[in-house]
Amino acid sequence: MLILALFVVLAIAGADQLIKYWIVQNFDLYQEKDFLKIGNLDILHLHYIENTGSAFSSFSGHTVFLLVVTAIGMGACVYGLVRYGKKNKLLYWSLVMILGGALGNMIDRIFRSGAVVDYLDLKLFNFAIFNFADCFVTVGTILLMIYILFFSEDKTKKQENPEHDDI
Repeated sequence: MLILALFVVLAIAGADQLIKYWIVQNFDLYQEKDFLKIGNLDILHLHYIENTGSAFSSFSGHTVFLLVVTAIGMGACVYGLVRYGKKNKLLYWSLVMILGGALGNMIDRIFRSGAVVDYLDLKLFNFAIFNFADCFVTVGTILLMIYILFFSEDKTKKQENPEHDDI
């Protein structure tokens, strides 16, 4: 199971890096091109930017802090994967997705002077420009929250043996 996890994490990070490499080679910084349109509905553009921060450019310029926080988060995910990953597929895959996306963005921070290449610009509504790795971190985190809220051992034990606190 752990070898599969390692393979998938490396595949996610590798695909992320390949896409970012293509963007950097084929776009000028801040260049934008239509990508997905349906009729007159503009859905998605490719828009090359470099983000020195985290989500929505928070903590911009604090590269060391972001690397440390990412490393701690990845360490927690690895621990959870090794310790609890075999018990639940939802937990397993959520942690694998988070690790793959985090690794992809961490590679950028290390080798691109603290910046992460972002390029997906959702035009349906005003939203931050993001990348392939961000998608995996976001979906993995949502799945992890679903696991914690509905499927974790503590939750299932409470449902099987409800405590009565009637006063």
